[in-house]
Amino acid sequence: MVAVYRISDIAMGVMANPFYLDFMGFSKTQVADVTKIFGFFMTIAGSLAGGVLVVRYGTRKILLAGAIMTAATNLLFVFLAQYPPNLATLALVVSADNLSGGIANVALIAWLSSMTSASFTATQYALFSSLMTLPGKFLGGFSGMVVAGFGYAEFFLVAGLMGIPAILLAWFLIRQGKRLDALAPDHTGSGGSDVGQTTSG
Repeated sequence: MVAVYRISDIAMGVMANPFYLDFMGFSKTQVADVTKIFGFFMTIAGSLAGGVLVVRYGTRKILLAGAIMTAATNLLFVFLAQYPPNLATLALVVSADNLSGGIANVALIAWLSSMTSASFTATQYALFSSLMTLPGKFLGGFSGMVVAGFGYAEFFLVAGLMGIPAILLAWFLIRQGKRLDALAPDHTGSGGSDVGQTTSG
């Protein structure tokens, strides 16, 4: 789960700037305005929303929602690649992408934190963080080859489909929640139980 959760997002992000600049034809100033202004504030909004949702509904359910939203917003770039450049549309897609990314990241961090032992938090979290980004970075190295061979729309479609394993695993965590909690050393939140709820699930 740690290894595949962000594959879709990281692999897609490698080709985002070339897509904006070379394929869509936006200027660097326009891209900076959209990604740094809209993107920044939507990431903050997504992080805040993710924190509230994790407390309200539990970590596992928001992990699933974040995985679905990340894959779905990556697919928005498929449609963006097939229409003439439009700054408002770009801002909308980038905003949705950053909002979903903020929610997914908060859920993932909460889940990773619940998986670490209090005695070895720094080491275990560092290992989890490395594992979280390594597969996406590795696959992202082949992004240019996919774009050159098939095109941006097809690349974004593949990137979106890469999110399916994370969705299935998040669903598995929800379905097996009680059994996973029973395997944990204590039942007060370790092992990825649903933070913020009085009962796991």
